[in-house]
Amino acid sequence: MSKVAPTDSTVLLTGETGTGKELIARAIHKRSPRSSRAFVSVNCAAIPASLIASELFGHERGAFTGATQRRLGRFELAEEGTIFLDEVGELPAETQITLLHVLQEREFERVGGNQSIRANARVIAATNRDLEAAIAEVRFGAICFTASMFFRLRFLLCGKEKKTIPLLVEYFIDRFARKAERVSAG
Repeated sequence: MSKVAPTDSTVLLTGETGTGKELIARAIHKRSPRSSRAFVSVNCAAIPASLIASELFGHERGAFTGATQRRLGRFELAEEGTIFLDEVGELPAETQITLLHVLQEREFERVGGNQSIRANARVIAATNRDLEAAIAEVRFGAICFTASMFFRLRFLLCGKEKKTIPLLVEYFIDRFARKAERVSAG
């Protein structure tokens, strides 16, 4: 995490539900040069497939029934900051293709629009899915082409990776000891 935070690399966090992927995404953002800008979190699984493109990329007035005015998408709201795409493995194929374009070209169009908009937001994505299996089943095809564009971090639940528990205990003891020294010295 400390190696990727100061870079502008796209990050993919994988691991089971409950491993703290959003906390890690926020920590990466806070340690990045973009920390003074917005951190925009999107739960891709909670947005209906018919609305996800509009939610991420915005839409123009009249783009669809009910689009009575232009609306900025989450990528525009995260301008110069970080966008966290939680459960990115749930994106529909057509949205994956648009996301691939954003990652490669750093631009997109609003739904119903015809003007390219520059995307200047760092992307941190997370999933609890086995992406290799999803790619093999062609449910998560577009992102497989961007594998080399991602800095990938995998997280396990502590109970499954018992050898990490002593390392975590040592880390927190050291951290709290330093904090206690600052309090007693101050």
